[in-house]
Amino acid sequence: MTGAVLFDMDGVLLDSHDAMLATLAGVATAALGRRITVADLPPDAVTTPRVEVLAALGVTEPDELCDLWWNPALATASSAALFPGALEGLMAIKDAGITTGLVTLQTRDRLSWLMPPAALALLDVTVCREDAEPKPAPDGLLLALGKLGASPFETVFLGDTIGDIAAARAAGITPLGAGWGYAGPAALQAAGAAAVLDDATRIGPGLLEYASLQAAALTATTRTR
Repeated sequence: MTGAVLFDMDGVLLDSHDAMLATLAGVATAALGRRITVADLPPDAVTTPRVEVLAALGVTEPDELCDLWWNPALATASSAALFPGALEGLMAIKDAGITTGLVTLQTRDRLSWLMPPAALALLDVTVCREDAEPKPAPDGLLLALGKLGASPFETVFLGDTIGDIAAARAAGITPLGAGWGYAGPAALQAAGAAAVLDDATRIGPGLLEYASLQAAALTATTRTR
C-alpha cells in the first residue's frame, strides 16, 4: 500500500464562500416569500450547518426545502472558482505519481458545475455526501483510502474546518489545515492539524512529507515505550 493526498473541496480547492452565502440567502428568500440578502445572514453562516442558519431565519422544514431549492439556488448564485495555485498543485502531485482524492460534503451532481473539468480529471477518486456518512465521521476518508489502496499512515488530508481535522484524525490520516478556508488557522491548529498551510500555492507533492514526518514520529514514540 502507498500513500495519497486527499482534499476537501469547499474552502480548500474551491473558493465558494460567496456562492454558499448567496445560496443560503436564495433558499431563505424562496421559503419566506421576502427578500433575504447575504447581509441578513449571521456572521458565522458559512461554517454553520445550513439547516440551522435557515431555521434561525424562520424557515420551517429547512431540510425538505434544501432538497427542493438548494441546487437551483447554488447553480444560479455560483461564482465559485479554484483558489490560485490549486490547479497547478494538483498537476504537480499527479506528475509526481501520487494518487489523489476528493472527500466533500457536496453531492455528486454538483461537482461538474462547481469544479472545472481540468481539476476533476486530476482526482483519482471522489467521495460525495451520498457515498458515506459525512465528516466529521471518518467514513468518507476511509472509503477513499479503500478505493485508492492507500495506507492512512502515508496519507494526508487537507481540510479547512474542525470537522475535516476530526475526520482525518479518526481515520488515522495526517490532518493538514488550509488556513485560507472557512475556519481559519487558529481554529485548525486548536483542532489538532499537524500543520496549517497559509496559501493554496503550497499545494503540491511536498504535502506527503507531513505524513512521513508523522509516521516517523509515531514509530519513534512506539520504540521508546
